[in-house]
Amino acid sequence: MTPAVSGRGVTVKYGQSVALGSSDFVIPTGSITTLIGPNGSGKSTLLNVIAGLVDPTTGSVVIEDEGRTRLSYVLQSTKVNEALPVTVAEVVAMGRYSRTGLLGRMNRDDRAAIEAAMKRMGIDNLASRHLSELSGGQRQRVFVAQGLAQQHDLLLLDEPLTGLDLPSAQAIDDVIHDEQSHGCTVIITTHDLAEAQAADWVILLAGSVIAYGPPDEVLTQEHLSAAYGSLHVEGGQVFLDDPAHRTSVSRHHHGERQIHTEMDRSDLHD
Repeated sequence: MTPAVSGRGVTVKYGQSVALGSSDFVIPTGSITTLIGPNGSGKSTLLNVIAGLVDPTTGSVVIEDEGRTRLSYVLQSTKVNEALPVTVAEVVAMGRYSRTGLLGRMNRDDRAAIEAAMKRMGIDNLASRHLSELSGGQRQRVFVAQGLAQQHDLLLLDEPLTGLDLPSAQAIDDVIHDEQSHGCTVIITTHDLAEAQAADWVILLAGSVIAYGPPDEVLTQEHLSAAYGSLHVEGGQVFLDDPAHRTSVSRHHHGERQIHTEMDRSDLHD
């Protein structure tokens, strides 16, 4: 395994508040890695540390070949003011600012990258629409397209599939796997246990990293109980004590697997 990102003794504090306790982790190059844990477990904090938006209070995070590795970070659409007076094309074009600067002129390659990103996300027909006119799923596709327009080797997505309609979730999931097929390392935060089970690599958090590795080694009853406190089993399904982890009958395909928002008990390992 070649690491794309690794951390040792990473802690994050805001004043006296500990956002992330001492944690070690490794993320393999070319993997789809999920960060999962209950609300307030440190998932977004760790993602922000990897993105370089937050400095660790102690410890270190190493991005392999840092001088040449390009990173793209996609926020949840719910964290962005949807009333901003900008069009879909203008939002996606922001993905090129890392090359052009805020006031720089865009060349043919920039325009081609913007158009390609919108087409991949199926929003090229919405280019002139404003964010306020879009559904939640459409807005999330716009922000993923913004990330795709930016040249990158690491793609970070903060809960990209949460609460989306099926077509939007499927479109984003397809792009995630397409990115991986082109050698990109993808890191995703999620509350969805089945989504984590379908990934290549999992980091389980509960204030700090509880475990990391392949899903069948991390998503065990012992580790999940340590993270969530207790597990409830009803009708062969495992339910977590996490207000953000909602039961849903919706389904979407993750790679070659059909996954749902709860995990069957048989998928857990002692």
